[in-house]
Amino acid sequence: MGRVFVVELEGRAYECKFCKTHLALVDDLVSRAFHCRRGKAYLFNNAVNITVGAQEERMMISGMHTVADIFCCCCGQIVGWKYEMAHDKTQKYKEGKFVLERGRIADGVDSEFYIDTRANMSDAEDA
Repeated sequence: MGRVFVVELEGRAYECKFCKTHLALVDDLVSRAFHCRRGKAYLFNNAVNITVGAQEERMMISGMHTVADIFCCCCGQIVGWKYEMAHDKTQKYKEGKFVLERGRIADGVDSEFYIDTRANMSDAEDA
């Protein structure tokens, strides 16, 4: 297998929850109103640092679509799917777009500012 080249996105980006690899820019977010088996999902115009699996026909809430699962190129975790083809003409706007499952991505900006407020050993030693 060849060397994996990772794209570092400029600006606020969503990352793989498992390995923190950039996946999509907030500016490419189309909709937060999507759902998957595991909960909420977001629709994006573009995604990077992914590998695309085999295409398959899948019945979704909005009808039959040809989709392909997408995986983080670094850790291999499934992070969502890509709409390859919509069978209903009212759903054609989804073609070529990416859905990232909310439970499998992290907002890089928000995660950087997490502050642990629990006392730990070093706090107790300083007191």
